[in-house]
Amino acid sequence: MSGQSDESQPAGILVGYDGSPGSDEALVWAVTEARARKSVLTVCQAWQPGYPARLMAAGAPDLARQEGERVLARGIRRAQALLGPGEIRPLLTAGPAAAALCENSARAQMVVAGSRGLGGLRGLLLGSVSLQVATYGAGRVVVVRGHWRGSGHGQGPVVVGTEGSPASAAALVFAFEEAALRETWLLAVCALADAPGSLDGRDQIENHFEHLLGQAQKEHPKVVVRRHVTDSSARAALLTAAHDAQMLVVGARGLG
Repeated sequence: MSGQSDESQPAGILVGYDGSPGSDEALVWAVTEARARKSVLTVCQAWQPGYPARLMAAGAPDLARQEGERVLARGIRRAQALLGPGEIRPLLTAGPAAAALCENSARAQMVVAGSRGLGGLRGLLLGSVSLQVATYGAGRVVVVRGHWRGSGHGQGPVVVGTEGSPASAAALVFAFEEAALRETWLLAVCALADAPGSLDGRDQIENHFEHLLGQAQKEHPKVVVRRHVTDSSARAALLTAAHDAQMLVVGARGLG
């Protein structure tokens, strides 16, 4: 297996895979998403000289590359078994995984990563790769964490936070798409604790919220939407709303 992919082609759903349990969960999620969207699935494995740790003593880049090829081949086989006739592309790159996913994110519909890979410190909710990709990746980034059911992705609503900022408007579009694909309802949350102190400022955010919801709902009229406007902070409101949700969608930056 050459492990190479034409990097000029669209990557479709791009998923990082290193053979860890977290990357296995991300791969299953990405396969389901690629099937629902009828998209190409690109499985990315980034190898580095001296990694995994058992190869460090050998100090041989060739061995590290061969290990990367084996890991990628395993991921491709699993994806093929799950996806069936859909198109799957391998992508083997040299260097840090976060850099590889960020560099290829601009040509992908979305990037999917597990919450934790093989490296890093135990006990952290997010590993360094998922954190860097969520911070620096272009476009849509999905971090798969927690338990969910593979058929239809999961149960419960899609939760989205929006307050009128450009990033939250993009998040709202994505959230409607996901709710429609999953045939579930959408819970739209607007938190006002961080709004300007004046009544006009709060009213303006609520008006933006309603306007954006109205625009997005025109594109997906079958999606049932429930609104939740609260005086809580965005963090507290979203964590509470997402407790029984299958997906939480937020923009990279808000109005602050």
